[in-house]
Amino acid sequence: MRPSASPGGMGAPIAPAPVADWRTYRRVAVYIRPYIGSLILVLIISLAATALGLAQPYISKLLIDNALLQRDMNALIAIAALMVGVTIAGFALNMLASYRYVSVSAAMLFDIRVALLRHLQTLSPRFYGGFRLGDLMSRINSDVSDVQRVAADSMLSVLSNILFFAGSAAMMLWLNWRLFFISAVIIPACVLVFLHYQRKLTAITRQMRERGADLGSLLVDTVMGMRVVTSLRAGEHEAERFRARNDAFVSSMLKMQITSFMTGALPGTLVTASTAAVILYGGSMIIDGRMTIGTLVAFMTYHMRLFSPIQVLMGLTAGLASARVSLARIFELFDTAPEVTEKPDACPLDHIRREIRFEGLSMRYDRNAVLTDVDLVIPQGSFCAILGPSGVGKSTMADLMVRYLDPDGGRILIDGTDLRDFRIDDVRRAILLVDQSPYLFNDTIAANIAFAMPEASRAAVEAAARAAGLDELIARLPEGYETKTGERGLALSAGERQRIALARALLRQPQVLILDEPTSALDSETERLVALRLREALPDATIIVITHKPLLADMADRIITIEQGRARMTVREKLSHDG
Repeated sequence: MRPSASPGGMGAPIAPAPVADWRTYRRVAVYIRPYIGSLILVLIISLAATALGLAQPYISKLLIDNALLQRDMNALIAIAALMVGVTIAGFALNMLASYRYVSVSAAMLFDIRVALLRHLQTLSPRFYGGFRLGDLMSRINSDVSDVQRVAADSMLSVLSNILFFAGSAAMMLWLNWRLFFISAVIIPACVLVFLHYQRKLTAITRQMRERGADLGSLLVDTVMGMRVVTSLRAGEHEAERFRARNDAFVSSMLKMQITSFMTGALPGTLVTASTAAVILYGGSMIIDGRMTIGTLVAFMTYHMRLFSPIQVLMGLTAGLASARVSLARIFELFDTAPEVTEKPDACPLDHIRREIRFEGLSMRYDRNAVLTDVDLVIPQGSFCAILGPSGVGKSTMADLMVRYLDPDGGRILIDGTDLRDFRIDDVRRAILLVDQSPYLFNDTIAANIAFAMPEASRAAVEAAARAAGLDELIARLPEGYETKTGERGLALSAGERQRIALARALLRQPQVLILDEPTSALDSETERLVALRLREALPDATIIVITHKPLLADMADRIITIEQGRARMTVREKLSHDG
């Protein structure tokens, strides 16, 4: 059993939550750079669409002043045709910009998700022992999806509205600078409101996301432990726990609704007051003969265009706050440093010729020593059993040999070279660990055996299955190797899952095979069959078995016994496979 990390222990440190402010967006720059050319193209298309949109109010001015008031039919037809052409062209350009942007943003978010998955693969089992599964899935799925949604729906809208704002302001200044300053006096107040509620929404969004993760974690816990819940008649207890966490989530959601409403309502009131002031002053200028009706109509259209971007940005406040919080939660995972890293000059591991040696090896969990000054040698080609009561460090030794963890003291040598000097990929290709509770994917038996080995032939898959003692199981299944294993392999028994995991390992022909309680769910006869075939399938490999079963221990030519963190080896020369 692997001890899990606790808050005060030696587990993989989970990075503190970064502040979800505007600086969070800067960290996305590394994922933007590969697409900078495509984004510049989107920007150019958006600029062209904005220019066409800004032309519409001025065309309205021409329609009123040069056609309607002048009673010029030819001008009316020409201006109407121009208006239709500009509208169609603007629509086409906006659609093209949107299509291109969504395509590019989806590619960028895919890169983030892949980078996150790759980073998670570098983290040790202690990280996963101390991190809630529901929260982790929420970050990988919901948070990245939320960023993708906002990136696709909001960021292009932000760009377009900023361009519209700048263009509308320029046109208003050109039409009548006095009216512009009356119109624009309210902008600073709108911006202050925006910034104020942006900060509030960010805090509330993070709280709501965390309450949602609490809720998700409880549901995952309850579903995975449904047999326990049912057998202990704890249905009402779980329902009450769900109600408490759901109430906390709903409370955060209601706070979000109120804050979002205030974000839009206050600027809307300010815009209405500003519009009334423009109408009063502009109307007086028309009465005095200092402005044409067409100019006021065009100005009022630009006025609404000027405040429309502000209103849209207010409406996007919740989405932008949500995206910043999601990014902060994603980068919190990125900032969690792996415990095991590869040296820049790591050397290849081609073949293990002599031995695996432990020199003064020590390991601690939560400040408690698990292994202390372990010195032993496992020769290449030997069959070694590791014995000892639960929690003494047997599985920790296995994790150290495949570099899921690195020792706190001492070292592990392969043919005289420190394990940490080799490439991690090479180490895990040569030394393969099969866990006590193996994981099967929701796929066929054949696909699980050949997982991540598309080049494996069907004959090789079937040979590995026979070596793992799967003959009888495959023979009685109507679909044979094409039988689905179910979610986490639960359509099969524990013993069947163990044998499929063993076949998956044998297919890879490792130089060292480490089996953590490989036959704990098998009967004695099946266990004997599997044990005999194991050496036949890997005649030259080192086989290390962590076991409580006497049969496997009796077959071993070397037995390592761990007691109180210290290891001693017994060698049975008559059974040696050293050659």
